[in-house]
Amino acid sequence: MTIPVRPGAARPSSRPAAPDPLAHLLDLPGVRDAADASRTAIDRLLAHRLMRNRSAEVSTESALRGARASAALEGVDVPLAELRAGAVDDPVVQGSLRASAALGSMTETWSRAPGQVLARLHVLAAADLVDRSALGRPAAHAGPRLTGLFGLVKVETTVPAVLLAAVVHGELAALAPFGSADGVVARAAARLTGITRGLDPKAVSVPEVGFVELGREAYLAALAGYASGSPEGVAAWLVHCCRATEHGAVEGLAIAEAILRG
Repeated sequence: MTIPVRPGAARPSSRPAAPDPLAHLLDLPGVRDAADASRTAIDRLLAHRLMRNRSAEVSTESALRGARASAALEGVDVPLAELRAGAVDDPVVQGSLRASAALGSMTETWSRAPGQVLARLHVLAAADLVDRSALGRPAAHAGPRLTGLFGLVKVETTVPAVLLAAVVHGELAALAPFGSADGVVARAAARLTGITRGLDPKAVSVPEVGFVELGREAYLAALAGYASGSPEGVAAWLVHCCRATEHGAVEGLAIAEAILRG
């Protein structure tokens, strides 16, 4: 598998003139325009009047819907009403809920110790899926590529946060470092990246719903393109993530309006 972003180029440096390891992503076909469109959609959501003093309510509902959508992308689609009522005990769904609920406590740690956060996310997401001894322990084959990813999480970059989140998502989903609940972990880490890098600091959009709305088959096909490492495949994945972010912003607006209506 070809790695689209070289791990060695991703390590942070104290030299101010160090090249941006992600800058080339903006030159891929359609990526710059897609990133701009997603930023516009998120800004529209953040400008909603409810965000002045009731954003926490939107964020709470966003976390619930995001968890449900993330489980759906794993093939476990449950009604939102049942999930809200606590009537779903599926281990994939419960793991997704735990990971989603914990993101707020991880924002200060993510950029400093991403390995620690990923291990914790896996413990939460896969607690009911694998033996306890396997929780939070990436496979040996994942080591070098994870090191490169950790560098990307820490690096200073000028590219839009939506693209960094897409790379984090793509790398983790393609690498599958834990062998269980990797998709749930990847999407949680991507959302965490968007929160900490200023894309959606209030965590009120629902990008996971965006991926579901675009279709699970389209999601898997775009991810396969990213995993191929080809410029076309990477570009298609990045554009797909930006489109999902746009849809997720619209979902956030729908949540805000529903709260206003009571």
